[in-house]
Amino acid sequence: MGKVVYFLSDAHLGAERKEKERLKRAELFSFLEKIKKDAEALYILGDLFEFWFEYKNTIPKEHFDVLVKLKEITDLNIKVGYVTGNHDFWLGDFLEEKIGIEIFKEPTSVFHQGKRIFLIHGDGLAKKDTGYRFLKKILRNRTCINLYRLIPPDLGIPFAKKVASLSRSHTSKKDKALDDYIDFTKSKIQDGYDAVVMGHIHYPMIRNLGRGTYLNTGEFFEKFSYGRLKEGKFYLEEHRD
Repeated sequence: MGKVVYFLSDAHLGAERKEKERLKRAELFSFLEKIKKDAEALYILGDLFEFWFEYKNTIPKEHFDVLVKLKEITDLNIKVGYVTGNHDFWLGDFLEEKIGIEIFKEPTSVFHQGKRIFLIHGDGLAKKDTGYRFLKKILRNRTCINLYRLIPPDLGIPFAKKVASLSRSHTSKKDKALDDYIDFTKSKIQDGYDAVVMGHIHYPMIRNLGRGTYLNTGEFFEKFSYGRLKEGKFYLEEHRD
């Protein structure tokens, strides 16, 4: 059986009410258990969490169960890479040092099964997102991050989750700007990439663009969609326990 590269994004863990959150995590844990059998690598393309922020000695405890499952994956010597999204770009060093996940705070390229793949969350790609691109620079500024750490965790984490929820609602109502994402992918194919894989817009899609592939993994809270690469071919699928 050939090894498989998996791509997942936008679970937004911590965003739902108790019962829906429980069901979502059950699907995610089932998926992570399944891929142990044949995974070469797992790439998380942002927004696994509704919000993530690390203080010096504190992380969001509600995600402990998820971290345990991811540690089981890395303990099997399965590579796990994490491209930060617009809800979890404040990832610190905890996931790298304690869980064994490689963190990419910028879009990155990887090579698997003869394919050169560009990985990106996708936020800010729409041509109309000029305001967000400016805000993104402010939020990722080291001074801003250090100032936020002055807020006690019991206040800072709930407040940020509320803001993140408003951001997700805003994103879901926006035009998906699919042409912008396709145009971006075409430009990367011209640069020599075989595929661009992303998330962000919660709209699963795979499209052959001649010499390359556009793959959007969609979301993992309703459709539970994900991408995979096997024997050099890309697929878009849905997971159901």
